[in-house]
Amino acid sequence: MLSSLLPRIKPRPLTERVQSRDAFIYLDRVMWCLGWTESSNKGWNLVYRLWTFFTTVVVVILLPMSIVVEYVNSFHSFSVGEFLSSLEICVNIYGCSLKSGLTMMGHRKFQEAKRLLDLLDKSCVRDEEKTKVHRYVALGNLCYVWYHIFYWGFVAINFTGYVLMGRHAWRMYIPMLDSENNFALSNFAELLLMTSVVTMDQCTDVCPLAYILVARCHISLLKDRLSRLRSDPGKSEEEHIRELTHCIQDHRLILDYINVLRPVFSGTIFVQFLLIGIVLGLSMINVIFFSTFWTGLGTVCFMFDVCLETFPFCYLCNVLVDDCRELSESLFHSNWMLANRRYKSTLIYFLQNLQEPIILSAGGVFTICMQTNLSMVKLAFSVVTLMKQFNLAEKFQ
Repeated sequence: MLSSLLPRIKPRPLTERVQSRDAFIYLDRVMWCLGWTESSNKGWNLVYRLWTFFTTVVVVILLPMSIVVEYVNSFHSFSVGEFLSSLEICVNIYGCSLKSGLTMMGHRKFQEAKRLLDLLDKSCVRDEEKTKVHRYVALGNLCYVWYHIFYWGFVAINFTGYVLMGRHAWRMYIPMLDSENNFALSNFAELLLMTSVVTMDQCTDVCPLAYILVARCHISLLKDRLSRLRSDPGKSEEEHIRELTHCIQDHRLILDYINVLRPVFSGTIFVQFLLIGIVLGLSMINVIFFSTFWTGLGTVCFMFDVCLETFPFCYLCNVLVDDCRELSESLFHSNWMLANRRYKSTLIYFLQNLQEPIILSAGGVFTICMQTNLSMVKLAFSVVTLMKQFNLAEKFQ
């Protein structure tokens, strides 16, 4: 049923032309709606820029401030559970604002990356290569759809739980709107604002995952090409050298693609690494000590979504290192023993370059991998342990 509404999550037939950049179709559409890209019609550039300014000011700047203003105005009316629920989301929203700004500034980087993908697609001439591209394109779009379901699911569950209890889910300060006298209207306004910021957060989190997923697709295709080198006895030495040269060019394009995206993803993941331990720690304290069934369910969904912000991408970075190692192994095990001197010297040079793994870093400080991610998550358990040792939960209650 889902594929009938969103056909791009299923691999398209070979009769249909599909490009690697099609893996970002749903992502690009939502980013366009948020004002993060460019207007396709130059005549609407001014209108689109005004829309970009509006969404940035309201959602990225004013929304985080509204939660802090509510703390100042109505701190005495918060229960401990309400305050922790609001605080964990407030911290994550400030992180989302930073990530959104970095993603918006990286728009030209994304366009350059797509241009490089178009060049890599030219090497995909065999049916099995096209099939693999179609499969990864569908997977990239499917990742966006699943993130959309999980992130919006948190909003729906959290909102429903608090409304059933007759309370506000996120306690935002909205000018000219009294939250007590206009309960339904203020709740709807909060729902609209939270849905917007969650959608922005979703885009910043899917971007690294989808773009590196496509990079892995082309690394896998290159690995297959390397294993086929000199496997056709009917080709001349000149043709074999030309095939090897094409593989070197494809590898260079993949490295250029990764290097173009490094600055954007380095910033967004760095922000998330700094926040994930604090956010998960606050959420765990809330679930263990202060939550009811509905608030606890919403918080657990929130914790799951926070884990989605880094875990899949860190795992993909680990896999990327393994893929690079397999590239050099595929080239070494290819049929090069009987090749001429020119071919062997080119192969040795290429083999040395392949032995350099693709490693991404967050802010030039942390290596993006599962080990770093787990180290950051351990902070959450440290916060809970500290809470138990000093019996802070009982004192707050």
